[in-house]
Amino acid sequence: MAKLILAAERILRARRLIQQARDLPVPATGLGKSDFSYIANVKDLLRQAKDMVKFIPQTAGVSVEMKEEVKRIYEEIEQAKREILY
Repeated sequence: MAKLILAAERILRARRLIQQARDLPVPATGLGKSDFSYIANVKDLLRQAKDMVKFIPQTAGVSVEMKEEVKRIYEEIEQAKREILY
C-alpha cells in the first residue's frame, strides 16, 4: 500500500517541482528553448507538480486556506510555463 502524503507536504513538493522546472538548463546547442526534449522535461515537471496537488480540494476535511494554496500553486504552474517556454 502506498504511503499517504499530507496536503502540506504535497504543496511543498509541488513547489520544489516548479523550481526544478525553472532551474532546468536551456540547451546551449541546437534549438535552445525550442528543443523538444527540453520542452518535454519542463512540461513533465509541471505536470508532476499539478498531479501532486490536484486532489487536495476534493479531500474531506481540508481547510479553505489549503484550497486557496492549491489555487496559488496552479497559478504558479501556469506562470512558470509562460516564463520558461514562451
